[in-house]
Amino acid sequence: MKNKVGISLLILLLSSTWYFLLKEVNGGLFGYFSLILTLFLVIIGFIIFLENRDPAHTIAWLVVFGAFPIIGFMFYFLFGRNFRKERIFRKKYFLDKQSFVKIDSEAELNYRKFKEMEEHPQKLFSLAQRLGNSPISFTTETRILTNGEETFSNIIQELKKAKHHIHLEYYIVRDDHIGGVLKDVLIQKVREGVKVRFIYDAVGSWKLARSYIYELRNVGVEIVAFGPLRLPLLNNKFNFRNHRKIIVIDGSVGFMGGLNIGDEYLGRNPNFGFWRDTHLMVKGEAVRTLQLIFLQDWYYSTDHSFLSDEYLQTSLPLHHEHGGVQMIAGGPDSEWTIIKSIFFKMITSAEESVWIASPYFVPDDDIFQALKVAALSGLDVRLLVPKNPDKRIVFHASRTYFPEMLAAGVRIFQYNEGFMHSKIVIVDHQLASIGTTNMDMRSFHLNFEVNAFLYRTESTQHLVNDFLEDIKVSQEVNIDEFTKRNMGLKILESTCRLLSPLL
Repeated sequence: MKNKVGISLLILLLSSTWYFLLKEVNGGLFGYFSLILTLFLVIIGFIIFLENRDPAHTIAWLVVFGAFPIIGFMFYFLFGRNFRKERIFRKKYFLDKQSFVKIDSEAELNYRKFKEMEEHPQKLFSLAQRLGNSPISFTTETRILTNGEETFSNIIQELKKAKHHIHLEYYIVRDDHIGGVLKDVLIQKVREGVKVRFIYDAVGSWKLARSYIYELRNVGVEIVAFGPLRLPLLNNKFNFRNHRKIIVIDGSVGFMGGLNIGDEYLGRNPNFGFWRDTHLMVKGEAVRTLQLIFLQDWYYSTDHSFLSDEYLQTSLPLHHEHGGVQMIAGGPDSEWTIIKSIFFKMITSAEESVWIASPYFVPDDDIFQALKVAALSGLDVRLLVPKNPDKRIVFHASRTYFPEMLAAGVRIFQYNEGFMHSKIVIVDHQLASIGTTNMDMRSFHLNFEVNAFLYRTESTQHLVNDFLEDIKVSQEVNIDEFTKRNMGLKILESTCRLLSPLL
């Protein structure tokens, strides 16, 4: 209660200070403007106060309001209105939860293999199933696709084989070379009688040409924007983006992972150079979960449901038994912070090692503490991040976490060969996660994400080998050298860290 009273007084102090300053300097009409602005700031401040947000987030917003009231006001309407997310997505949450209660075609085998697992991975997958309503499958074949060339060549090859339907869901789609190749394939498949449905995120794909969308619609592709931007400042869904990358072909083959549709993911953007990324091809039982995720997002975007056997049947791979595979969707519609909670469990249950690759590293306190405690406990904790930024605020903010982590014994590597965009967590060389979730607060709390959790699969070992290869072309951060950064850079990094929870 004392904290709330203190925050309330801070809101009033900052707001009244700006009111009197503006009124004194400008007077007249500007005085009335300052009064209106002050009233808005007081109202917004109390809304944030009543939301019971993390105190650090609350103070960050108040500092922005106090220092830059007009900019802070605009930022709040674009990025800060989280107080209604449970209501906004409540319908979607309950529909998803009901839909994911599905028949497990290999229930007996999956139950037997699950009981054969060791205790700590068994608890992890039980947590994932409880939070994500998705069972673990031992009849799913996975294949790691390293970088853009391998990923897109396999995607195009499988799309050309489609006979019944193609479902795509992407955060970023660009009208460039690879975007054009994809468009041409989809147009051809529609002409062959294949049903094509396509979801793109309205913010991630805001540069996508209308002509691109029109060409697809004109031939019969059903294409919709997730979270369309109608009056952005008044749109209470603006801050909640669909960051998923999913393809499902005929219900039997799926793709998911870190790559969007764009030439930069093939290393063709000179600003980034070589683009290091990881994707996953899936065949078998777990494709059904990817299909469910897509179909529920489609229903949310269009009010049209296709939850039928026609789309939920899947074929099993030739080699019937594989390691454990579990597809988990997370987002602001969830009752829990699903993927972050699973990451936390992976880190805290590790017995030997925790290896993480993430292009954006702005963890919340739970993950930050878990990593430090794991390193202090003697575990081999490694973090792989880009050396060069694509998003400067997040890049500089991430560097403020390095000193404490290095002091705790975490080994940090900066990737030197271009831009590193893989989103990987590997624990004890047995458990792994690959997907769309970054190790940052936006992915944990605001974005719609999807991750695959793997247990003792061939893909798990592939990820281990790829991580070791990436380390070879990375530079390890030395704590003594890192602490010698000039004061101007440290101030910039600290400022970015203050702003990062707001975005």
